[in-house]
Amino acid sequence: MGTLLYLVHRLPYPPNKGDKVRSYHLLKHLTQSHRVFLGTFIDDPADEVYVDTVRALCPDLHVARIQPRNAKLRSLAGLLTGQSLSQHYYQNAGLQAWVTQTLAQESIDAVVIFSSVMAQYIDAKAATPMLVDFVDVDSAKWTQYASDHRWPLSWLYRREGARLLAFERSVARRAKRSFFVTDNEAALFKQLAPESESTVEAISNGVDAGFFAPDPARPSPFNTAADQTAQIPLVFTGAMDYWPNIDAVTWFVAEILPALRQQWPQLCFYIVGRSPPPAVQALAGPGVVVTGTVPDVRPYLQHAAMVVAPLRVARGIQNKILDAMAMARPVVASNACAQAITAKPETELMAATSAQDFVAQISALLASPERCASVGSAGRQRVLQSYSWSAHLSQIDPHLNPKACP
Repeated sequence: MGTLLYLVHRLPYPPNKGDKVRSYHLLKHLTQSHRVFLGTFIDDPADEVYVDTVRALCPDLHVARIQPRNAKLRSLAGLLTGQSLSQHYYQNAGLQAWVTQTLAQESIDAVVIFSSVMAQYIDAKAATPMLVDFVDVDSAKWTQYASDHRWPLSWLYRREGARLLAFERSVARRAKRSFFVTDNEAALFKQLAPESESTVEAISNGVDAGFFAPDPARPSPFNTAADQTAQIPLVFTGAMDYWPNIDAVTWFVAEILPALRQQWPQLCFYIVGRSPPPAVQALAGPGVVVTGTVPDVRPYLQHAAMVVAPLRVARGIQNKILDAMAMARPVVASNACAQAITAKPETELMAATSAQDFVAQISALLASPERCASVGSAGRQRVLQSYSWSAHLSQIDPHLNPKACP
């Protein structure tokens, strides 16, 4: 059994949002055959109750706390140092001291980094092999944000994209191996950082298809009365304090939902996810329900007429789509999201490129319950065949051997 240092930018439990799903399953995988020393952050006080759950998996755990508002202000120091704001956001002297002490006192075989910003805690001259799960090309996400905002945010986001890319390239040069969530993300990074092309590969996300599975006994959270008041629920799930999710639901309510409700007046759009900001809460009204945090997302997925993922800014695989497919629900997703998933178009996953496409795809499915059921069933089979966590994460195992070639 080897010994690893695992650094994650957010407590990898509970697995209730995209990055935490992946980081948690990676932690579970690593602990199957290694002692794992974990350093991480908490940015949501609600996660404090889960610290002992994570601690039980590790011989030692260090948790640093972040207050997002204060951290955002502190990150502006990057404008003076020339570094990315993201690096400053995640700087913490206590975590740095713990990392330094752990590397000095323990025989660490490899360091596993989840999210490139955590690589700043490992000295550039350290001899311990470093494996980095970038997940997505975050720098490209910031650059994409720039085109959707006005000055000065456009300037700030474009600067962050450039500075973060420089940091990502320096991290990849030091890493024994760098991982991304899709072949497309890996190819993009190889294009942006050609000097690291030989050490970059993709490790796909997975789904716990035993947990995300239809259950006939699971009650519906919707009004499903067998009369004219019955709702036709469309569902979107995700952390609602995340700007791409905010943009997605705002766009859907403004540009897609009105046309759908003209044809299907009983249709109701459910926005399911924690921490909806005022802009999302303001969407609530006729035909729109904003739930906030729910104890279990599965009833909303299982009993939805369908699930939508109208993300206009999206990188990598969206777990929200895989979860819905595992629940055997038909999914209509933006083309960028659909392309990241290995699924047969029009059969296992529906894709749309515009507001008009979303209206057409959703309307066609609503008009054919048989096709809805067929797409949902085929989507679950695709998840069972192609998205096992254990199969994907085992790709990291050969690189955890310190004697293995990079």
